[in-house]
Amino acid sequence: MRLINYTNPNALTVAPATGFGGRFQLGDIEDQIDWLFGTGLAGFAGAGRGGQFPVDIYEDKENTYVRAELPGVNRDAIGVEIVEGSLFIQASRKEKTGEGEGSVSFNRLVSIPEEVQADKVTAAYENGMLTVTLPKKEEAKPTKINVSVN
Repeated sequence: MRLINYTNPNALTVAPATGFGGRFQLGDIEDQIDWLFGTGLAGFAGAGRGGQFPVDIYEDKENTYVRAELPGVNRDAIGVEIVEGSLFIQASRKEKTGEGEGSVSFNRLVSIPEEVQADKVTAAYENGMLTVTLPKKEEAKPTKINVSVN
């Protein structure tokens, strides 16, 4: 298997941090440190409040896989759909608050390759991990060609 793409829910752009002469200015270093910790910890800050969740996408010869971390979510509260070439995952869970119980919703839209057989997509949820298996079309699978020696 090979890793295709890791998508971070809250991505920011990287701007050059060097000033005149190629040296860092003091404000730029502070901005870079803020950016580093802001993007690195963004998933943890929003996990309890709802919103998006981390997703890994990887593939092998037969399938493309999308794995999503959804801890504490009941299987009945997960929805998976393919909409216009994208995979839409939504989930919700109930959380206890000081006054009672509230609901937290999560959702994620992931672009998927065009060579997927949409009618054969499957999803499995186990131990807080949702794995969506997207089978590749026959023409998209790699074909081994033997080389003969004359």
